[in-house]
Amino acid sequence: MTLTVDDVRLEEAALWVRRGAPPVMEHPHRHDDLELNLVHTGRLEYLFGGSTLRVEAGEVALFWGGTPHQLVEPDAVESAVSWVHVPLTEVLGWALPAEQIAVLLRARPVVVPAAALARDVDALFATWHRDVLAGGDHAVVMLEVQAFVRRTLAAAEAAGTPGPAGDATGAAGPSGAAARATAMAQFVAEHYRSPISPSDVARAVHLSPSHAMTLFKRVVGTTLGTYIARCRVAEAQRLLITTGATTVEVGHAAGFTSQSSFYDTFRQICGYAPGDYRRALR
Repeated sequence: MTLTVDDVRLEEAALWVRRGAPPVMEHPHRHDDLELNLVHTGRLEYLFGGSTLRVEAGEVALFWGGTPHQLVEPDAVESAVSWVHVPLTEVLGWALPAEQIAVLLRARPVVVPAAALARDVDALFATWHRDVLAGGDHAVVMLEVQAFVRRTLAAAEAAGTPGPAGDATGAAGPSGAAARATAMAQFVAEHYRSPISPSDVARAVHLSPSHAMTLFKRVVGTTLGTYIARCRVAEAQRLLITTGATTVEVGHAAGFTSQSSFYDTFRQICGYAPGDYRRALR
């Protein structure tokens, strides 16, 4: 199957859709979106949070883009893939079960065979791409994407699909802990552009700072402070690529309280200074 490459940004629903050959990635990157991959032909090979991940033809991968990931340039295999990105803030508004949100926030992608979803997944992704490109009913597309994500998570749970680290996708901890961690992630997603701290997040869910940080690390696999920083850097990456705002404006808009903290955090996470990142991506 031959697919032409098309990038589409659905501004109303903040949904991004792409179909085509895998892009070359010289460095790991992050973004504050839920990412869906469908491999039509060939395969995808990722370096994902320090582990390797291969998604074969006929498989669907689902993960939060806040974890550093990099596509490894494929060898002689000719691949065709569909991507869908949904902002995490949108996903958190879907009222998914807390355990499923916790699975999405962990650095372990969910990978399932498309056949396990009991529908023509190729046709479904093609419909989304066509509808977005044609300016169709945005709300309907987003509802279908939400239903697809729910089905994918349910299929992974039923199969006990392990992530790259070998953990079962459902190993998110007790329901109460997952619910608290989800509430903290929701608070961060809504307020990271403001000068919040882990203590502010803990207060919002009525926990002591030490208890909140321990619980969040156990469920999500990263610290609250790192999670806040990743959300801010992901927003800065988006602004650097999609706008002409100065780096000073970008740092402020992304929630950093000083330019020095913006530069230091951005370089630590991305390996680039903000200006160099913009030039490299453009």
